[in-house]
Amino acid sequence: MFKSINFLGSIFLGILLLTVGTIVKLSAQSSKTVRSYLEYIDPTIGNVAPLLNTNRPMVHLPNQMVRMFPKRQDHLDMQITDFPLLSLNMITPQVIFGLKPSIGEVSDTGWYRRLNYDHDFEIVKPWYYAVSLPDDNVKTEYTAGERTGIFRFTFPAGVQKNLLLSHYYANGNYEFSNGNTLTGTEYIEDAIHDQKGVAYMYGEFTGKPANGTKTREKNWGKYTVGGRPEKPKMMEGERAFVSYDSKSSSIVEFRYAISFISHEQARKNFEKELKATSFDQMKNKGKSAWEKVISQIKVEGGTEAQKRTFYTALYRCFARMVDINEGGQYFSGYDKKVHASNRPFYTDDYTWGNYLALHPLNIILDPKKEANILQSYVAMYEQNGWMPEYPRHFGDRPGMFGFKSSVMFLDAYRKGIRNFDIDKAFEGILKNTREATMLPFRNGPAAGLEAFYDIHGYYPGLPPGTPETDSFAKLKPGQKRSSVAITLGDSYDSWALSQWAKDLGKTDISRRYAPRAQNYKNLWWDKYNLFMPKDDKGKWIEIDPKFDGGANGFDYYNENNGWSYMWNVQQDIKGLSDLMGGPEKMEQNLDQLFREGLDRSRPEFFEKFHNQTGLIGQFAIGNQVTFFIPYLFNYTNSPWKTQKYTRLILDTYFQDNVFGVPGDEDGGSMSSFVVFSSMGFFPVTPGIPNYSITSPLFSRVSIDLPNGKNFTLVAKDLSRKNKYIQAATLNGKSLSSLSFSHEELLKGGTLSLQMGDKTNVKWVIRY
Repeated sequence: MFKSINFLGSIFLGILLLTVGTIVKLSAQSSKTVRSYLEYIDPTIGNVAPLLNTNRPMVHLPNQMVRMFPKRQDHLDMQITDFPLLSLNMITPQVIFGLKPSIGEVSDTGWYRRLNYDHDFEIVKPWYYAVSLPDDNVKTEYTAGERTGIFRFTFPAGVQKNLLLSHYYANGNYEFSNGNTLTGTEYIEDAIHDQKGVAYMYGEFTGKPANGTKTREKNWGKYTVGGRPEKPKMMEGERAFVSYDSKSSSIVEFRYAISFISHEQARKNFEKELKATSFDQMKNKGKSAWEKVISQIKVEGGTEAQKRTFYTALYRCFARMVDINEGGQYFSGYDKKVHASNRPFYTDDYTWGNYLALHPLNIILDPKKEANILQSYVAMYEQNGWMPEYPRHFGDRPGMFGFKSSVMFLDAYRKGIRNFDIDKAFEGILKNTREATMLPFRNGPAAGLEAFYDIHGYYPGLPPGTPETDSFAKLKPGQKRSSVAITLGDSYDSWALSQWAKDLGKTDISRRYAPRAQNYKNLWWDKYNLFMPKDDKGKWIEIDPKFDGGANGFDYYNENNGWSYMWNVQQDIKGLSDLMGGPEKMEQNLDQLFREGLDRSRPEFFEKFHNQTGLIGQFAIGNQVTFFIPYLFNYTNSPWKTQKYTRLILDTYFQDNVFGVPGDEDGGSMSSFVVFSSMGFFPVTPGIPNYSITSPLFSRVSIDLPNGKNFTLVAKDLSRKNKYIQAATLNGKSLSSLSFSHEELLKGGTLSLQMGDKTNVKWVIRY
């Protein structure tokens, strides 16, 4: 009897466990099916920099004007200075209009007291931010619109509630009206980049504050951020505050709009976006905006950590550029005028870094946006007389060397984008090439060094310790020539100009600049198997290309050493291969790059090359110069090494934690490398509408194209060990080389990769 009971009990228990297991499994499947890709985004990834600029947990709408993050040094700074109303630049960072809560009587210390917080009580989403501030027991929430934002503060019951406002630049002011309305002006002065501008704010507080007052004071004391004192200038300008008595509602909102045109336009922006919108409605609208762009790429397989890294990188690709058109007009920092336009006007870009992958990603996901970006560049040229390279809100920032806008325009044109003024764009690029200086950190007309380059085909360097002799270069103290980097960079830029001229039927111009595309060969020194500097007499300058050249190597290279610049010939990979002695020799050189030592201590190396981070041997993924290098194995007889190294780079240096970005991300440049490489392909040479294939992180990647079609990549039998491509088909047709065209991508269909652990598969080299 007992045996029967035990037997029946076992059956019942088995059925019960099977039923519960099935329910759990179905529940898990259902959860997996409905889970939003937004849940994988974590803006705190990479919030601690390896050496230089950190990433910020940015709250904003995709490519829109208002961007906010709490003002602090980085993720390890456990105090918040205040909450800016807008970030002009997320890297440095450059912010305007500060706001913070306090309780009790308002005192001088309130403005420069920093706010303690705990990350465990902080929520960061692309569309929403919240944090608890334990000193005063105040909860701070924020959500962003296009040109607006809303702060919501929840105070303890029964206390006087205050909102303190300050400026980040001198001479800013605030004006109260109607008891709860505030206008503000920020006079922005960027001395480093020689830019000045004005921003306007219109805001409204909920309820009726008991007080609304302001005071103008200078140097309200110093406090430290990350162990370093902030400049007293931070607190210059007019300060203001509003107070609510202890009997008023515990919840206070500050709703505001920003304009670069006027206070009246700021008010119009406010009326358009905020008048009939609650905090939660705006928050939900922001979430929907992010859902639309993020879900355009759907991935399956991979780990949860890889998905978090991927979708966070995709989110960062929408931080730049930003549309500053306000209701059919925009302020241009290029002629200091307001212009009427029914198209978006985009600014805030770094072409030197973003031409590599961010603009190519835009072309795939939103060609209409990219066309508007290109037309914005054209407008800037028309307004200022130069094609910009680092467009900012108040003009073109003097940035890196050369003119990567030429590559950006060529790439877009060859991928079918035509909705911009093509003739005017070409005119601007040609003018830059003919008349502008190529020096880094300088804007303006060409001078003696460019004249030398036109004649001799290389930018001349100075022997170590030689004072600057060029009168134009000497106009800026500390100016460096970056002579090898400029020669290599112009070779690519001139190739792009020549190629676009050819496509447009401008044969004479194409022929004029085609030889300049080969100038890189003038600095190849077989003795070192590297690109090395020459002086103005044509004599080689003997240096250690791994370490010489002043801070950041600026004398001859730029932000990276000669081992990185050894590969900067994207426009002529076959020519580079021939220089090195063919594909086998290029493969050997690539192998050596990934295993070459520093020959000195890491502190000594990074003190000089603080941009050259994320090292594998001498390869450094932490700076834009190198992004395409792992894909060069596809142009050798061992493309499996591309697959090996891209996976190693992603697995090692792009993890889903606060240290998960290995260098200066620069608002989308490095993130777009992650997005492409994780999907399994990359635009090695922008300007040539092809993609080079590598091992994806995911077994399935699906891209919803704006033309209504879908491009899918399927990696069969993919695993950590099965990361090598054994065979590939595109829409059922076998591929002989690891590449496909942009035209093939736009047609939609399926790229199918058979994965395995064998590394001896042979592929045709396609240049």
